[in-house]
Parts: sequence; structure tokens; C-alpha cells
Amino acid sequence: MRVCQTQAKNSKDYGKTLNQAAKRLTGYLSEIQCVFRVGKHNVSNKALEYIQSVWPSKLSNLQRLSETGVCKDYYQLQHFISESPWNAGELMDYVSQQAGSHFGSNKLIGLHIDETGVRKKGKYSIGVERQYCGNIGKVDNSQVAVYAALSQGDFATLIDSKLYLPKSWTSDKQRLDIAQVPSDQREFKTKQELALEIIRHQISIGTRFDYIGGDALYGADQALTDTIDAMAIPFLMDIRESQHVYLEQPQIQIPKPKSTRGRKPKIPKPDIEAIPVREYLKPLSHNDFVQIKVRNTSKGKLKCLYHFKTVYIWDGTSQHASKRTLMIRKSLHKRKTEVAFSLGNVDLEQYEPKAVVYMQAQRFFIEHAFKEAKSVLGLNQFQTRKWIAWYHQVALNMLLLMFIFREKLINFDIMPLLSAWDIAHIMQLLIISQMFDPDKVMEQIIHRHYIRQKDINRCLLIT
Repeated sequence: MRVCQTQAKNSKDYGKTLNQAAKRLTGYLSEIQCVFRVGKHNVSNKALEYIQSVWPSKLSNLQRLSETGVCKDYYQLQHFISESPWNAGELMDYVSQQAGSHFGSNKLIGLHIDETGVRKKGKYSIGVERQYCGNIGKVDNSQVAVYAALSQGDFATLIDSKLYLPKSWTSDKQRLDIAQVPSDQREFKTKQELALEIIRHQISIGTRFDYIGGDALYGADQALTDTIDAMAIPFLMDIRESQHVYLEQPQIQIPKPKSTRGRKPKIPKPDIEAIPVREYLKPLSHNDFVQIKVRNTSKGKLKCLYHFKTVYIWDGTSQHASKRTLMIRKSLHKRKTEVAFSLGNVDLEQYEPKAVVYMQAQRFFIEHAFKEAKSVLGLNQFQTRKWIAWYHQVALNMLLLMFIFREKLINFDIMPLLSAWDIAHIMQLLIISQMFDPDKVMEQIIHRHYIRQKDINRCLLIT
């Protein structure tokens, strides 16, 4: 959280750097023209039209983008997204490397894995099927993808993604052909397998990160977390309250027959019983927890109660039980206590409790990055059907999100409260309107920040 004195409303320097944002965005594109080279042609001009159209458009589907007046030809834009063979993977790699290079060395950098879904219709729209969609909390026609994000402190940005294809898709050659899914991407893969592919790819391209985070889908998967552990990478991931753990290391072996009659046991079993983490929590008292400051917020300091315990997990198929550190967090919100559970391989002899708490708390900023990508940039509004079109739009969305991330850093000393909406607002006017006064827009942002900072200072008792 940025804590500073209330900004002077009439400061002449406030926001000057932001007036050059559009030029910086064009400059970033000039750095990666090789990504948009297709044979003897370079389609970076279409990339520029696309990303400039996102700011003033109310929806990020191609028809609405073409109505902004920035794009000269809708059909050329459609071809750029749905047909042109420029490499979306190379663009994501550029975003990943640029994001990592802009983080400092004063705090741990996290690589966070999470999936997000959007409600979609259409039998032949890539990946759309009746499946669980976390955004709406139920099974519905939706499109789901696994994402990776980098985070450090208050800053986070998406850097990689893989679209999830349900078995109903990978077993349907007709739909795969219509969506033009590459032959090497037609095998069914679980979300955990996609997550592992992302992690390995980020390691291969040299992305900077110190630990891996994730939600309960990944934290409960012993095969995935064992693989990460074998890579000697620290991780801390959320789990559900129903997750079973062993309080001591169980011996996994085939039990001895109880009698000479009947079939001999062939399935390995543990020699002790596992319990859900919610049952482990029940007998714990207040003295079993320690209070740790998580971070500053706009409403004051966020402090939570934490408990740590060495436990073991076994998924019923692995050859052994795996050692984990269980972290339980209690936080009070509006007189209601919320409890969260996490498992990791972080050794409390190597990491201070504050560092482990920091790792878990970073998931807040990943969710915030998703919110910005959807509400500001329209990540959830794509209407294209083909495999390549989905990846093209996601990669361009990540480029814009990284641009927002860099603008926050560039302007941080002068505009510590700069938001994605602020940047979108000024970009709209810088790109579209030729009849506006930038100083007027800046006055609006200054006033907005002045009020916001006064509220923060009041909550933190800063004069």
C-alpha cells in the first residue's frame, strides 16, 4: 500500500509523465516488430490498431473495436486476429521477460497459477462446453483457461496462458478441425498438466520468480506439487477445508492378510488415519496462533492470525506420502471470522513466518490482475471461434496489461494511486479525441487521488 502525504491538488508536475503514455505504448510495439513479421510482411500496424481500439471501445469484440474509428478496415482486423500466423507465444514470452525485468530485488517474486472462466455459447466456439466456471460458481456453458501471473508487492500482471479443452472437445475431430486446433494440441490435458507445462516453459525462458502460488485445484494435487518440489522450487498453494492430512508420517504399504481365507490385499494403504484440516482446526485455541501484519490497505493495516503445522498428504495412488507445511489463516471481516488453509513445501527454518504469510497474501493481487484484464481490457468479451484467434487476443490483452503495470511503475513516485482505470481514461482521450485539454483530464485524476489519499491517511492516522 502506498502511504504518502496528501497530494497537492494544484501541483504542476502531477501527472506530466502520464501524458506521454500513448507514445510509450507505440514504442513498446516497435521493440517487438519481429513478433508480427509474417513471411515478407510485417503486421505490427494492425497490432497497433487493435490495441489502440481497446481503450475507447465499450466491448473488446472485433465488431465493437472496429467501430471506434481507429481501425481502418474491419475485415483486415478480423484477418489479423483469426487468420494471420504471427506467434502469440512469442508475444507472451516478451511480456513475461519484460514483467520480470521490472521487478526489484527487495521482495520475493511469485509465479501464480490460477484458472478463470467466462460464460460463452456456441458449439463450435473453441473450448466452450458445460463445465464448472469459477466466475459464476456453477456448471454452465463456459470457456476456461489456466493462467500464470507474476507478482511482487502491490504489483501483478498476467504473463502466460493455456486454453483448457474438455474431453468432449479432444474426442470430437470435427470440432477440432473447424476451430483449427493444431495437431500437437489435441490431446486431453488436465488443468494441473497445463499448469505444469506453463511452469516448465517459464523456467526454460528464464523468467525470474522465487516461489509458486496457486489455488486449491493445484494445491491439493500431490503429483503436481511433488513435481514442483522435485524442481527445488518453494511453493505455497491454497487448499479446501475438506483436504485430508496426516499429523504424522504414514507408512504406505500393502496390509497383511487378516486370515488365510479370501483374497490377499493388493492395494497399498496408510497405517494411520487422515483428518480434514477443518477437524484439525477445531481444538486449536487462540494461543496456538500468532498475529502477523499482512499488508497495508486503504482502510488501515490488515493483520491476521496464523498457525503453522508440519503434516503429510497422500492422494491414494502415489507410492509415498509427501511432507507439507500447513498454514491456517484467521481474518476478521465485519465481525465475521474467515478461515483459509494453505499447503506448501516452505521450510519454516529457512523462511520466516512473515515471508510465508507474504507468499499467501499475494493471491489478492493476482485476482486484482484478473479484474483489471476483464473489466478494463475486456479479457472476458472475446467472440472469436478459432484456436489461433483466442491466443492472439489473450496475448495482446497481456501486452496491454503489462503496459498498465509499467505505467504504474513509471508514474509511481508522482502518482502512487494511479489505477488501471486512470490509465484507460487518459489513453482513451490521447488516442481518440483531438479536441480535449489534457490538463483538464489530469485535474480530474488529481482530485480523485486527493480524495482517495485523504481517506487512506485518515484510516492510517497520518496527518
